[in-house]
Amino acid sequence: MSEEKNELIHDEMSKLIIRTVEEMVTQNGAAGINVRKVLQKLNISNRVFYNRFHNIDEVLAAVYKSTIMKVREGTTSSFDPEKDFFEQVTDMVTNSLIASYDAKMRFNQYVFENDSRNSGNYEWWVDEIKKLISYAVSRELIKEVDADILSYSIWCFCRGFNADAVARNLPRDEAVRRFRYSFSFLLEGLKR
Repeated sequence: MSEEKNELIHDEMSKLIIRTVEEMVTQNGAAGINVRKVLQKLNISNRVFYNRFHNIDEVLAAVYKSTIMKVREGTTSSFDPEKDFFEQVTDMVTNSLIASYDAKMRFNQYVFENDSRNSGNYEWWVDEIKKLISYAVSRELIKEVDADILSYSIWCFCRGFNADAVARNLPRDEAVRRFRYSFSFLLEGLKR
Protein backbone atom coordinates (compact mmCIF):
# COMPACT_ATOMS: atom_id res chain seq x y z
CA MET A 1 0.00 0.00 0.00
CA SER A 2 1.55 3.31 -1.04
CA GLU A 3 1.25 6.32 1.15
CA GLU A 4 -0.24 9.43 -0.50
CA LYS A 5 1.58 12.67 0.06
CA ASN A 6 -0.52 15.54 1.25
CA GLU A 7 0.60 18.25 -1.20
CA LEU A 8 -0.09 21.83 -0.25
CA ILE A 9 -1.95 24.05 -2.69
CA HIS A 10 -0.15 27.10 -4.09
CA ASP A 11 -2.65 29.36 -5.76
CA GLU A 12 -4.20 32.83 -5.64
CA MET A 13 -5.68 32.07 -2.21
CA SER A 14 -2.17 31.27 -0.93
CA LYS A 15 -1.00 34.65 -2.20
CA LEU A 16 -4.02 36.35 -0.63
CA ILE A 17 -3.28 34.74 2.74
CA ILE A 18 0.35 35.91 2.54
CA ARG A 19 -0.67 39.46 1.53
CA THR A 20 -3.25 39.59 4.31
CA VAL A 21 -0.76 38.43 6.93
CA GLU A 22 1.73 40.99 5.62
CA GLU A 23 -0.88 43.74 6.05
CA MET A 24 -1.79 42.49 9.53
CA VAL A 25 1.87 42.40 10.53
CA THR A 26 2.44 45.89 9.17
CA GLN A 27 -0.49 47.22 11.17
CA ASN A 28 -0.06 45.33 14.44
CA GLY A 29 3.28 43.52 14.46
CA ALA A 30 3.92 39.79 14.20
CA ALA A 31 3.53 38.87 17.86
CA GLY A 32 -0.26 38.61 17.88
CA ILE A 33 -0.75 36.98 14.49
CA ASN A 34 -2.38 33.55 14.56
CA VAL A 35 -4.39 31.33 12.25
CA ARG A 36 -7.70 32.21 13.92
CA LYS A 37 -7.19 35.93 13.20
CA VAL A 38 -6.31 35.21 9.58
CA LEU A 39 -9.40 33.02 9.19
CA GLN A 40 -11.60 35.77 10.63
CA LYS A 41 -10.01 38.51 8.52
CA LEU A 42 -10.47 36.56 5.28
CA ASN A 43 -13.69 34.79 6.32
CA ILE A 44 -12.25 31.41 5.29
CA SER A 45 -12.30 27.96 6.89
CA ASN A 46 -9.52 26.03 8.59
CA ARG A 47 -9.48 23.69 5.61
CA VAL A 48 -8.80 26.54 3.16
CA PHE A 49 -5.85 27.71 5.28
CA TYR A 50 -4.39 24.28 6.13
CA ASN A 51 -4.62 23.05 2.54
CA ARG A 52 -2.08 25.78 1.76
CA PHE A 53 0.06 26.13 4.89
CA HIS A 54 1.01 23.86 7.77
CA ASN A 55 0.89 26.72 10.30
CA ILE A 56 1.12 30.48 10.74
CA ASP A 57 4.91 30.28 10.96
CA GLU A 58 5.05 29.19 7.31
CA VAL A 59 3.07 32.27 6.32
CA LEU A 60 5.25 34.54 8.45
CA ALA A 61 8.32 32.95 6.87
CA ALA A 62 6.93 33.80 3.42
CA VAL A 63 6.32 37.39 4.54
CA TYR A 64 9.86 37.51 5.97
CA LYS A 65 11.34 36.27 2.70
CA SER A 66 9.31 38.83 0.74
CA THR A 67 10.52 41.56 3.10
CA ILE A 68 14.20 40.74 2.75
CA MET A 69 13.89 40.40 -1.03
CA LYS A 70 12.39 43.92 -1.20
CA VAL A 71 15.35 45.23 0.78
CA ARG A 72 17.86 43.43 -1.46
CA GLU A 73 16.33 44.82 -4.67
CA GLY A 74 18.04 48.20 -4.27
CA THR A 75 21.45 46.67 -3.75
CA THR A 76 24.05 46.39 -6.46
CA SER A 77 27.75 45.72 -6.30
CA SER A 78 28.54 47.26 -9.69
CA PHE A 79 29.97 50.74 -9.61
CA ASP A 80 30.65 53.55 -12.00
CA PRO A 81 34.43 54.05 -11.80
CA GLU A 82 33.93 57.68 -12.86
CA LYS A 83 31.92 58.46 -9.71
CA ASP A 84 33.02 58.60 -6.10
CA PHE A 85 33.06 55.03 -4.76
CA PHE A 86 32.32 56.04 -1.17
CA GLU A 87 29.31 58.13 -2.16
CA GLN A 88 27.99 55.22 -4.25
CA VAL A 89 28.39 52.84 -1.30
CA THR A 90 26.70 55.31 1.03
CA ASP A 91 23.80 55.73 -1.41
CA MET A 92 23.44 51.98 -1.84
CA VAL A 93 23.43 51.30 1.89
CA THR A 94 21.07 54.22 2.50
CA ASN A 95 18.65 52.91 -0.13
CA SER A 96 18.78 49.55 1.60
CA LEU A 97 18.05 51.25 4.93
CA ILE A 98 15.06 53.07 3.43
CA ALA A 99 13.61 49.91 1.88
CA SER A 100 14.24 48.01 5.07
CA TYR A 101 12.79 50.78 7.20
CA ASP A 102 9.59 50.91 5.19
CA ALA A 103 9.21 47.13 5.02
CA LYS A 104 10.05 46.36 8.64
CA MET A 105 8.09 49.03 10.52
CA ARG A 106 5.85 46.71 12.62
CA PHE A 107 7.58 43.52 11.48
CA ASN A 108 10.91 44.59 12.94
CA GLN A 109 11.22 42.16 15.85
CA TYR A 110 10.24 39.17 13.72
CA VAL A 111 12.72 40.09 10.97
CA PHE A 112 15.48 40.82 13.48
CA GLU A 113 14.97 37.47 15.22
CA ASN A 114 14.81 35.54 11.95
CA ASP A 115 17.98 37.21 10.67
CA SER A 116 19.67 35.91 13.81
CA ARG A 117 18.32 32.35 13.46
CA ASN A 118 18.42 32.05 9.67
CA SER A 119 21.84 32.28 8.08
CA GLY A 120 20.57 32.82 4.51
CA ASN A 121 20.00 36.57 4.68
CA TYR A 122 23.15 37.11 6.73
CA GLU A 123 25.27 35.14 4.23
CA TRP A 124 23.80 37.01 1.26
CA TRP A 125 24.60 40.41 2.80
CA VAL A 126 28.08 39.42 3.95
CA ASP A 127 28.87 38.17 0.43
CA GLU A 128 27.63 41.46 -1.05
CA ILE A 129 29.69 43.46 1.44
CA LYS A 130 32.77 41.36 0.64
CA LYS A 131 32.29 42.20 -3.05
CA LEU A 132 32.34 45.90 -2.13
CA ILE A 133 35.47 45.42 -0.05
CA SER A 134 37.19 43.47 -2.81
CA TYR A 135 36.32 46.15 -5.36
CA ALA A 136 37.63 48.92 -3.09
CA VAL A 137 40.85 47.06 -2.22
CA SER A 138 41.56 46.20 -5.87
CA ARG A 139 41.31 49.89 -6.77
CA GLU A 140 43.35 50.91 -3.74
CA LEU A 141 40.48 53.00 -2.39
CA ILE A 142 40.69 51.46 1.07
CA LYS A 143 43.37 49.94 3.26
CA GLU A 144 44.06 46.22 3.23
CA VAL A 145 41.52 44.73 5.63
CA ASP A 146 40.29 41.39 6.92
CA ALA A 147 37.20 41.13 4.67
CA ASP A 148 35.51 38.52 6.89
CA ILE A 149 35.71 40.62 10.04
CA LEU A 150 34.89 43.89 8.28
CA SER A 151 31.89 42.49 6.39
CA TYR A 152 30.49 41.08 9.64
CA SER A 153 31.02 44.42 11.40
CA ILE A 154 29.32 46.39 8.63
CA TRP A 155 26.40 43.92 8.67
CA CYS A 156 26.05 44.41 12.43
CA PHE A 157 26.26 48.20 12.18
CA CYS A 158 23.63 48.46 9.42
CA ARG A 159 21.31 45.86 10.89
CA GLY A 160 21.59 47.19 14.42
CA PHE A 161 21.13 50.79 13.36
CA ASN A 162 18.03 49.91 11.38
CA ALA A 163 16.50 47.77 14.12
CA ASP A 164 17.02 50.47 16.74
CA ALA A 165 15.71 53.30 14.54
CA VAL A 166 12.58 51.30 13.70
CA ALA A 167 12.03 50.26 17.32
CA ARG A 168 12.34 53.89 18.47
CA ASN A 169 9.94 55.00 15.74
CA LEU A 170 12.37 57.56 14.41
CA PRO A 171 10.91 59.27 11.38
CA ARG A 172 12.44 57.70 8.28
CA ASP A 173 14.11 60.94 7.12
CA GLU A 174 15.69 61.43 10.53
CA ALA A 175 16.90 57.82 10.57
CA VAL A 176 18.43 58.29 7.11
CA ARG A 177 20.12 61.53 8.15
CA ARG A 178 21.65 59.94 11.26
CA PHE A 179 22.65 56.80 9.37
CA ARG A 180 24.42 58.68 6.54
CA TYR A 181 26.24 60.83 9.10
CA SER A 182 27.46 57.85 11.13
CA PHE A 183 28.24 55.65 8.14
CA SER A 184 30.48 58.36 6.67
CA PHE A 185 32.79 58.02 9.70
CA LEU A 186 33.02 54.28 9.20
CA LEU A 187 33.96 54.77 5.54
CA GLU A 188 36.39 57.56 6.35
CA GLY A 189 38.32 55.20 8.62
CA LEU A 190 38.77 52.75 5.73
CA LYS A 191 40.15 55.18 3.19
CA ARG A 192 43.78 55.04 2.12
